[in-house]
Amino acid sequence: MYVELKDINKNFGDFEAAKNINIGIKKGSLVALLGSSGSGKTTILRMIAGLETPTSGDIFIDQKRVNDTPPADRGIGFVFQNYALFRYMTVKKNIEFGLEIKKWPKQRIRERVAELIELVGLKGFENRYPNQLSGGQRQRVAFARALAPEPNLLLLDEPFAAIDAKVRQELRSWLREMIYKVGVTSIFVTHDQEEAVEVADRIIVMNEGVIEQTGSPTDIYKTPDTPFVAEFIGQSTLVDDYGQLEGFCADGEYRQAIIRPEFVEAFKDDSVLYGDLKKYSQKGVVTEIQFRGNALNVTLDVNGIKVITHRSLERRPIAVGEEMNVIIYRVFAIDPDTNSITVKRNESFERDHEGEKTSGHAVIDA
Repeated sequence: MYVELKDINKNFGDFEAAKNINIGIKKGSLVALLGSSGSGKTTILRMIAGLETPTSGDIFIDQKRVNDTPPADRGIGFVFQNYALFRYMTVKKNIEFGLEIKKWPKQRIRERVAELIELVGLKGFENRYPNQLSGGQRQRVAFARALAPEPNLLLLDEPFAAIDAKVRQELRSWLREMIYKVGVTSIFVTHDQEEAVEVADRIIVMNEGVIEQTGSPTDIYKTPDTPFVAEFIGQSTLVDDYGQLEGFCADGEYRQAIIRPEFVEAFKDDSVLYGDLKKYSQKGVVTEIQFRGNALNVTLDVNGIKVITHRSLERRPIAVGEEMNVIIYRVFAIDPDTNSITVKRNESFERDHEGEKTSGHAVIDA
């Protein structure tokens, strides 16, 4: 592993910001530390950078223990969420600054700056000042400045937080492409699950100072380990008694479950793709409809239980108050004793449609 955190704890007085953290990151990978405010993700990033000291535990970079190594000697580039550019310096001077401090030869500085300006797509902007740039362009300058000294590790703290939504979307793809082009091991902090899923190779999900789960974006989404991850990643609703749903039997004391929109299908008539699905459904009433650009988020009340499903704009229009047939294919059942979840499937539907495709839209009422 290129970056390792072993048994890391960090306390601020009585507050435990990081609890028994163990992380291993391979060289050349792009990893997201994902969590809500106060989850400990930024504290971990700052400890790797040397801006905070662990209360206990060890940090290794390239197999060298760096707990006592000054930040400037760790071979790290850092991109801050507020850019931290020198407003009185041009783009060129901002990128040059760190290299001049390190006393690089002038010719090498000129070559490196020209190379980076080309890389981040700012050719022609070399002599502009930060207040003459857009938010996205400023972040590109910050990225180039962090890469200028040729760091072995790049750390990014909420790099898109200060940028508007449309530009943020564009920069995600750009950042991923740039990092792979440069080949530098990178760790970025974010609270935005979509950002983490789109950009990272692996995601470390943080909650209240502990790691809930580590895995690829697909693994984190499809097979969450804990109730927190199941609720935090993707859109979901919490159900107090999933045994009330058609096709499910809730055994034991605990009956709470998490239901995602893709687990739910709602339809208006009996035009179906796989036989008469109506016998597996129960009635639900539309309580809310939200437009989401390419689809609708439809909230339904099913026997007092709130569920959400996605509905294509190409399908037949629906209205609040309308009654629909609702099929729930599966749920994430919660076991609070073990802080784990188990996939529970609609037993009747699975039995009758074994081997058939049961995910996605099973109905064709346009």
